[in-house]
Amino acid sequence: MKNRRMTILLWVLAFILTLVLAVFQRATGPTYPLTARETLKGKVISYKLLRSFTEFQPLPVQIQAPPETLAWLSYKRYKTADEWTEVAMKRQGEYLAGEFPGQPAAGKVEYTIRVQVEGENILLNKGISIVARFKGHVPTWLLISHVIFMFLGILFAIRTGLEILRKEANYTRLALRTLAIIFIGGLLLGPIVQKYAFGDWWTGFPLGTDLTDSKVLIAFVFWLGAFFLRKKSKWWVLAAAVLMIAVYLIPHSVLGSELDYQSGKMKNKYEIPGI
Repeated sequence: MKNRRMTILLWVLAFILTLVLAVFQRATGPTYPLTARETLKGKVISYKLLRSFTEFQPLPVQIQAPPETLAWLSYKRYKTADEWTEVAMKRQGEYLAGEFPGQPAAGKVEYTIRVQVEGENILLNKGISIVARFKGHVPTWLLISHVIFMFLGILFAIRTGLEILRKEANYTRLALRTLAIIFIGGLLLGPIVQKYAFGDWWTGFPLGTDLTDSKVLIAFVFWLGAFFLRKKSKWWVLAAAVLMIAVYLIPHSVLGSELDYQSGKMKNKYEIPGI
């Protein structure tokens, strides 16, 4: 009975830590919507601004603002010498709405919103541009499967690391399951998602600088080593679990696929002769 309670406790603790990491990923990832609420001149303006959208589809932008508020949307292609284009946002009930043209997969657009409150012009988000990246359509079933396996990976990694708290720890099954889940979610489903979204199977090490691909590969290799070294020292397994947590503390999509508008190529890919 005591052993069973310990098992349940460790799973609950692993689940809580996984939820914390999931929330952190959601809050820090550069492609997740930017949600905020600002009070300007006593007027409350709320918004949820998209930072990822389907390729070639106009990206909608809207803010919730009082009736007397006016707003303008300015945008240009990211990291280009393009002139800024500014359009007036139109009133749609309690919202002010606008949009800007879609881009090819991995293309980025930066945009700002200027509001006029009590006769004063103010830039939302403290004047910092919002950057939106476009991507190809990824089948819903594939994307959901990928996300589920990736978070199952961190759940099992943490749970395996917590096994160190047992007097008679048994890492074999847990480590093997962790390894299998990371492989399926990161090295099998991950490249398929990448292919749908940006046209490439793999843009991490050694073919490119995509940090998301690279960190999954590092985690898998480290867990592979920990699995074979688990009998020599329990600290290998704990180190693999700590590394997995560190990997998930890196925001998703950092140094991800980005279209260079001047060359028409991806910035995160190395040039390989003959390919």
